Amino acid sequence: MQAIHFGGGNIGRGFIGEVLNQNDFDIAFVDVNVAIIDALNEKKGYTIELAEEGKPEVLVNRVCGINNGEDPEAVVSAFEKVDIVTTAIGPKILPYIAPLIAQGIQKRKAAGIFEPLDIIACENMINGSSFLKEEVQKHLESGDESYLEQYIGFPNAAVDRIVPLQHHNDILRVTVEPYKEWVIDQSQSKNKALRLEGVHYAEDLEPFIERKLFTVNTGHATTAYNGRYAGYQLIDEALRDESVLAEVKEVLSETGALMIEKWKFLPEEHQKYIDKILSRFSNPYISDELTRVGRTPIRKLGYNERFIRPMREAYERDLVVDGLIRTVAKIMAYRDENDEESQELARLLKEKGTKEVICQVTELTDQELIGQIAAAYHHLDSQSYLPQ
Repeated sequence: MQAIHFGGGNIGRGFIGEVLNQNDFDIAFVDVNVAIIDALNEKKGYTIELAEEGKPEVLVNRVCGINNGEDPEAVVSAFEKVDIVTTAIGPKILPYIAPLIAQGIQKRKAAGIFEPLDIIACENMINGSSFLKEEVQKHLESGDESYLEQYIGFPNAAVDRIVPLQHHNDILRVTVEPYKEWVIDQSQSKNKALRLEGVHYAEDLEPFIERKLFTVNTGHATTAYNGRYAGYQLIDEALRDESVLAEVKEVLSETGALMIEKWKFLPEEHQKYIDKILSRFSNPYISDELTRVGRTPIRKLGYNERFIRPMREAYERDLVVDGLIRTVAKIMAYRDENDEESQELARLLKEKGTKEVICQVTELTDQELIGQIAAAYHHLDSQSYLPQ
């Protein structure tokens, strides 16, 4: 079987590539990184190192690379023989691969291929595949729509595996945590005959993806911003600080209360889930930099992102959001000279009023909530502290 995976980075190789390979797929990684593509084509495989005692290894083979910048036609042609398409490139990049996917779909239609195909966006976002479908449709002709609706599925997915920043002499080698979870919405799948081992298929993905995003992603980022505020550099060392750990636990208690009320998760089961996540963050075999987790703060403050969405939904239900508010304030104060969004946020706060910036980046409209965030931010500012 054949797979196309957009994104040759650590998540793509260290998570999606492993699962596809274990399901007997030959994988064509699509990327514009020349060094990675050349290495994939030369070595035809790579090694995954698990971040646990003994550092066991997993070999992924039967891989190749396609540079979509230099050879987009090769990507389009690969759609004629592909059985599954996946992505792990970041939400902002999805629109840039949409034209190639649209051409690939048109290629299948022109070749008279009527085997169903699922295209799955494995991104840290809600409804990532649905978003990708909308972007792909912008590049299709009107006559292609019926083919797409009948034969091409865009099932949404939730993915969870910590892959820290790392440096190896072998450019393809990747270190990952042992834990991994991939959940796919089977109700949106077109290829019902293909079911990946090691993947959970759910009839209703939304509770799973919200639980994951608002526990794992929110919790990880909360650790990063509170840890950086406290002067730490790594996730695990930040969590050894009781004050940082207390802030993270408070935020996860708030998002957990929302998950319990909204999706009826059992409180004791959800607490076990939180405890498992915190133990993963504290893995001593992973040196995960706070700057990696905290990068792109403006995106993380988006209306439907990991802080503002649970905050506003909890607030609407009269649930406590104090920890979320304090962490959002620290995101606004976060500074990293190597992160463009961090620098842009600093510029906006210098040029505009605090409440105006909050409205702009979060799209919140509730003035009371906006005021609480602004007050929390100014409390940080009044202490003359901005992390460097």
